[in-house]
Amino acid sequence: MSTDVTNRVILREARPEDDKVIGDLLVEAYTTQYARLMPEVVYSEERKAFLRDIASRRNACTILVAEVDGEIAGTVALYPPDAPGSEAWLPRTADLRALATSVRFQGQGLAQPLLAETEVIAKRWGVDAISLHVRRGAKGVARMYERRGYQRVPEGDLERPDVYLEAYLLPMK
Repeated sequence: MSTDVTNRVILREARPEDDKVIGDLLVEAYTTQYARLMPEVVYSEERKAFLRDIASRRNACTILVAEVDGEIAGTVALYPPDAPGSEAWLPRTADLRALATSVRFQGQGLAQPLLAETEVIAKRWGVDAISLHVRRGAKGVARMYERRGYQRVPEGDLERPDVYLEAYLLPMK
């Protein structure tokens, strides 16, 4: 973890004027990361459009950004229980989605302060847990969450025509 970058990070909620930057960051980060680690993963134009539609998601959830020297370098979304777009399978559970760091900042530890802030928000909401899904085969991503205390919960898995998502849960109580 690069303490230089993490010491300079400012976390805040996304604003409407951030939407394009966040959407582009998500598409670039996901397509670049998976192209390197899982070359068989291809993102459809429909999936890219969903990733870029920050305005719609901002209405349903809290989207955070990590700024480094005034540049948006990372993002994550946290859905409250029962929010539209949430994939939480348990009641009273927040759902973490769309964690990414800019390609330029990958590997420098920016995911950690973003995840820590989602945990602060979830505690403030009084939820029982935070849920999330990881693409099957993305072992490094899964290990990152497991190091934070997330536990594998197969009953929350999602099988879609184009992807199998493995479920994880971080108990908050």
